[in-house]
Amino acid sequence: MAKKEEITYAEAMAKIELTLAKLRNDELDVDTLSSEVKQASELIAFCKKKLHKTETEIAKILE
Repeated sequence: MAKKEEITYAEAMAKIELTLAKLRNDELDVDTLSSEVKQASELIAFCKKKLHKTETEIAKILE
């Protein structure tokens, strides 16, 4: 995976959605489950941080 700062919010969300689809379709085996869930967790944290930063910037603009 590229550094989290180097990917866009949309790319991170697409990767999260792909992992969720694999989980729902039982496409992840025990050998890859842990690493896929860890990556998804890191991407979720990245997205939350990006959303919070954007929300803060918008609030400053609207003041």
